[in-house]
Amino acid sequence: MRLVLLLLVVAIVVALLVPLLRRPVARARRVPSAVHDELVKDPVCQTYVVRSRAVSGADGAPYFCSADCARRYSG
Repeated sequence: MRLVLLLLVVAIVVALLVPLLRRPVARARRVPSAVHDELVKDPVCQTYVVRSRAVSGADGAPYFCSADCARRYSG
């Protein structure tokens, strides 16, 4: 009887601990958002801009901090 009770307690403890131990592993596998939002350098004014906020040029031209810098680069 004691063995059954002991096994029941161990099963409950394991059932409670497994989800808690999986959470840090799942967080470690995530890709940081900063990797996708890297800094790019404007070739006209030499400032760094976050890629998601930068103005992209036509036909594979580099990224710019503003539409004015993009016009200066192409003109």
